[in-house]
Amino acid sequence: MTPEQLLDRAYRPWQIRIFVATWLSYAGYYFCRKPFYVVKADMSNALGFSTMQLAHLGTAYLAAYAVGQFSSAYFGRKLGPKLLLVVGMAISITSNFVFGATNSFWTVMLFLAVNGMAQGTGWPGCIGSLAYWFRRRQRGSVLGVWSTCYQVGSLVATWFAAYMLGKAGWRWSYFGSAVVLLGVWAIVVFLHPNRPEKAGLKPLTDETEPSEAPAAEGNKDESLGWSRGVVINIAVMGAIYFAIKFLRYALWSWAPFFLRQNFGLAGDRAGYLSTVFELCGLVGVMASGWASDRFFGGRRAFLSFAMLVMMTLSFVMMATLGATSVLFFTISMGLAGLMLFGPDALLSGVGAIDVGSKRGALAAAGIINGMGSIGPIFQEQIIGWMYKASGSRLLPILLMLVGMSAAGAFVAFLLWMRARQGKATL
Repeated sequence: MTPEQLLDRAYRPWQIRIFVATWLSYAGYYFCRKPFYVVKADMSNALGFSTMQLAHLGTAYLAAYAVGQFSSAYFGRKLGPKLLLVVGMAISITSNFVFGATNSFWTVMLFLAVNGMAQGTGWPGCIGSLAYWFRRRQRGSVLGVWSTCYQVGSLVATWFAAYMLGKAGWRWSYFGSAVVLLGVWAIVVFLHPNRPEKAGLKPLTDETEPSEAPAAEGNKDESLGWSRGVVINIAVMGAIYFAIKFLRYALWSWAPFFLRQNFGLAGDRAGYLSTVFELCGLVGVMASGWASDRFFGGRRAFLSFAMLVMMTLSFVMMATLGATSVLFFTISMGLAGLMLFGPDALLSGVGAIDVGSKRGALAAAGIINGMGSIGPIFQEQIIGWMYKASGSRLLPILLMLVGMSAAGAFVAFLLWMRARQGKATL
């Protein structure tokens, strides 16, 4: 066997451990992220929160989440991905116990902001971990499967929060979800060895990537080595991700609310039905990761563009047929999830590693996600205001979502053009 094959064999059991630890970690984060969206209507009815107050609460979380993403790009390189993850999860667990215990609007707002900062550590920490454990030629397929963590996590966390809401009330949606993440936290502490050097392994090298001299963990002078072109590519990817996360969080945050308030479904049924978005997204993300390696040779820009165009058409269906029909609203949600989650994972996960390199993967993921996380901040306020101003009508909101999806597809087209010109390794 060649030295490369021997090294790959030595890595294999550790790759499984890292895959499991990071998959469970990011799936687990959703158990302390989704309850607020599931119980929004019931919580507001119980505590007397208005629609605009709900929008302000969502904004507090999302603004802090964006800050958490950007700050993770810096602190993650100093702390290492494992410590970033376990600290973030611990803070999120604590925050959710507070949500279940309080009756105060201002306490909820404060700890939603704290939870947002903590949740912002999840994606950069996981991507920063994975970058060091898999070769470039593996990443599309591996991260295509790995990225199911945020569909499965969101799906199961939503189901669980809806189940607890129906069985024990909205407070137990928070309490029960915090207990689940506490169990995941213990698994990550046990399984995750941080970087390969901690497990006694030599770093992986790739001929398709620039060589990177090993740097001591915690070295404050470590350089990312990014060129001007790389910075531009990361900024363009962040702009696309702004549109993607605007749309993703719009459906996460408001679909259960709309299904209850506009279509008259019970709270738990609205929560269950809203998971069609993630369930279809699960198929989309696995198929896109596999196809990007198998048919596109790691060139992910065109595939992202094509899927975002089809996503735009699904929002057109939602606006034309789904505004008054729960059936077509649900079908268009599923189609949107099928087409949205593939580019979501390709750009923020494997794309961040491909563009930013192993050393800069955590920082690239934090920046792309940080830019993307600004989108949900705007959607929370815009949709809350539009819903009130339109007299609780859905059509104006759905037309706005069509425009945002078309804008994201256009910027993805620009990224594809850069890739065709050899200016982006996508």
